[in-house]
Amino acid sequence: MRNLGHHLASPWRRSVVAAVVGALPVLAFPAPNLWWIAYVALVPWLLLIRAAPTGRRAAFDGWWGGFGFMLAMHHWLLPSLHVFTFVIAALLGVLWAPWGWLVRRTLGGSPSARRVAAALLVVPSGWLTIELIRSWQGLGGPWGVLGASQWRVEAALRLASVGGVWLPSFLVVALNVAVAVLVAIRRHPRPEQTGERTRIALVQPGVVAGPDSADRRFDREEQLTRELAGQDVDLVVWGESSVGFDLGDRPDLARRLAALSRETDAEILVNVDARRSDKPGIYKSSVLIGPDGPTGDRYDKMRLVPFGEYIPARSLLGWATSVGKAAGEDRRRGSEQVVMDVGGGLRIGPMVCFETAFPDMSRHLVQDGAGVLLAQSSTSTFQQSWAPEQHASLAALRAAETGRPMVHATLTGVSAVYGAGGGRTGPWLGTDASAAHVYDVPLARGTTLYVRFGDWPPPTALVVLAVYGAAELVRSRRGARRPLVPPVRTAHGSPVRHGR
Repeated sequence: MRNLGHHLASPWRRSVVAAVVGALPVLAFPAPNLWWIAYVALVPWLLLIRAAPTGRRAAFDGWWGGFGFMLAMHHWLLPSLHVFTFVIAALLGVLWAPWGWLVRRTLGGSPSARRVAAALLVVPSGWLTIELIRSWQGLGGPWGVLGASQWRVEAALRLASVGGVWLPSFLVVALNVAVAVLVAIRRHPRPEQTGERTRIALVQPGVVAGPDSADRRFDREEQLTRELAGQDVDLVVWGESSVGFDLGDRPDLARRLAALSRETDAEILVNVDARRSDKPGIYKSSVLIGPDGPTGDRYDKMRLVPFGEYIPARSLLGWATSVGKAAGEDRRRGSEQVVMDVGGGLRIGPMVCFETAFPDMSRHLVQDGAGVLLAQSSTSTFQQSWAPEQHASLAALRAAETGRPMVHATLTGVSAVYGAGGGRTGPWLGTDASAAHVYDVPLARGTTLYVRFGDWPPPTALVVLAVYGAAELVRSRRGARRPLVPPVRTAHGSPVRHGR
């Protein structure tokens, strides 16, 4: 890359390169007829222009690229016009000089998301303006319009019926701009990997059913956690409802958990599903345990599962408890999300089960400083269905959206860990597994566009629908005000009488 930059430092060499890359779109037209290349053919030219040292040089890159495009598009005129073909190409190429400046203005340097969004509209609009100007008969007419390269693509032909050849042209250029952004501006959308890692262990006891299942599940989790001693673990995570008793009512369990924390030299995040001793009602709570017992860090689940954890409008729909496994008593909701500090600079953002389906919850945790997202879940009721894998897959999306690794710990599978880009780290623990597994989780820093701007696509869609609805309403009212068509008259001036 350094040698290429040195090579392009020469104005004449850069001009030659601009002419060559500017000619590439011609390959999409007959006779080469590589129609698909049109979707990326402008990318080298765009990348060259956006890297121009000055706006003036970008204008020259546009001019030389336009010269190459026009010369290649009209090369078959050489036997007839000879050197004048070069003159025509040079004159028409001037049209791309302002376009070159425009490309650098919108895409040069490290463009913001706003500039990128503008480029997706402005750069194709600039190209379309060039095509409109050179389509005047005195300038040779609309020969080599980029949209015409898609003459064999049925979808493009349907687009032409909507907006003429201009609409395919616009969309092809917009696609090239999008590809150029993805190639050149690699800081979007993924944050930077720090090179640091944390070791997080998941404890999945497997299916434990029948009488005294809460006690026997705890025993199994305790046994699996002891296997982690000496494995240099930073955090141990148990699944949702892993503790079926309030720790205030069962200090013996709190002591056993504290002993496990000392044995593993790591804090343990458990999930208590029980009636609380310090306030009324049943809560599902992520509770952090240290070597001395509960640390005081606690997150109470905020978004409950309809019917599974509470019955909406229970006075009307309470009969659901008689026909299924609906909640006999509504669980209580937490009031706020919590980021927990587990030591060593590691901060975790816990969620409970159903909450991982909501992108805004993980986004808010990252905004509050969470370095690792964490979900405690249990899909035991749906063990033989598609639900466990579907639920585990949501963690990959939350990781990709936020640029933070995400841990999905369950009672009975599927448990999984995903890196900051959404790729899986280590193995899945399936629904047939009863095990403890340690994962090396890579950490990341930086902010994704989603964390920065949030759920902007849905409101944008609503605005589009609102504008469309308003336009349809105006059009229908105009149609209602139009006068009726007068009756057709005969040659004698009397109305046509139907039915005679």
